Amino acid sequence: MRPTEKLIELIRKKHNVLVQLREFGSRQSALVSSGEITGLLKLLGTKQHLISGLQELERELKPYYAENPESRVWRSPADRAQCAKLAAECNSLLEEVVALERAGAEQMVARKSEVEEQLHHAHAAVHVRNAYAAQRRSIA
Repeated sequence: MRPTEKLIELIRKKHNVLVQLREFGSRQSALVSSGEITGLLKLLGTKQHLISGLQELERELKPYYAENPESRVWRSPADRAQCAKLAAECNSLLEEVVALERAGAEQMVARKSEVEEQLHHAHAAVHVRNAYAAQRRSIA
């Protein structure tokens, strides 16, 4: 296998992983909004697996990044064009994934704050109820 054939294979794999990460990022937002914790935890576990795979792909791609792209020998101009197209799409997908991650993190922080506020109100309500109950017992 030529080095460029290996390169295009790695870029295809990276593209596929990034497409999946983008899909999971969108699903994560829906799960956070709905408060579906079990589904969210499963999704996050799967995302972590994908991220680990992406990191491995990046390790395999690292030697190619150091090369001069003009010195690569391609099987055909079409292969070179396809690889360049996929690489550009990978860059765009990565930007989308990062934006989804950032938005997801902000959404989870906001959801956490909402839950904390609800717990605070529930805790205060219990204290008020206990105070009224104690007052009634002391009057009776």
